[in-house]
Amino acid sequence: MAQITASMVKELREKTDAPMMECKKALTEAEGDLARAEEILRVKLGNKASKAASRITAEGLIGLFIAADGKQGAVVEVNCETDFVAKNDDFIAFVNDLAQLITEKNPADVAALSDMAFRAGTVETVRAELVGKIGENMSVRRFQRFETSNQLASYVHGGRIGVLVDFAGAEEVGKDLAMHIAATKPKALDANGVAAEDIAAERSVAEQKAQESGKPADIVTKMVEGAVAKFLKEVTLLSQPFVKNDKQSVEQMLKEKNASIARFALYVVGEGIEKKQEDFAAEVAAAAAGN
Repeated sequence: MAQITASMVKELREKTDAPMMECKKALTEAEGDLARAEEILRVKLGNKASKAASRITAEGLIGLFIAADGKQGAVVEVNCETDFVAKNDDFIAFVNDLAQLITEKNPADVAALSDMAFRAGTVETVRAELVGKIGENMSVRRFQRFETSNQLASYVHGGRIGVLVDFAGAEEVGKDLAMHIAATKPKALDANGVAAEDIAAERSVAEQKAQESGKPADIVTKMVEGAVAKFLKEVTLLSQPFVKNDKQSVEQMLKEKNASIARFALYVVGEGIEKKQEDFAAEVAAAAAGN
């Protein structure tokens, strides 16, 4: 039986972009024949879209679209592997067209969106073709669609931060709200919208800090409640100082302008995705150890 070395595995991986262990298995099956192993992988893994499927997509773009009447709109996040591809014209067009499709067709979720008719095929077939053309994995991560009797406003910052706002008032107010949200990244409109686990985490930290102060229990309690109240003021939109006039809160600004906000969507590219840290030397060593 041919000996499968780490250098052989490395060479096959560089040719095929397949996972290390798949390369090792293919080489073992091919008894060390590199060309045969490459054929085995191509059969097993299929086209570039299949080969790229295991790679993490933490870069990408935010797409936004608002219908002409200003009553329907959508924000979508599509991820890719590198910021270089995020600047590709075909990728940009794909993201923007998806935002329009979501607005017009109102899919239930990402799975339903993937099956929708799109261009000459479906969203999924177009995505796979684009992966094959560009050579990077890409995925439709999430979207939100708004339909309102009020008005919609949007703002995109560098393609990486996108905001959709459902508001009532002058057009300028909607634009200001969207830009403010992009800049301050609030978690919710008000305290009622902040996740219980976020509040609990903040309270836990505040309690630990307060207890270390050595102050009486009643003072500690006040310190904790004060810290939680400060946190909620910082992360809720209506309580935040308005970016164009920090002397007033967003809520005060809206009252002054005779305007209101019903909801907002804020997307930041790659938010919450853990980027994989490649350590190729360690992978090679692990594969060699398994021989």
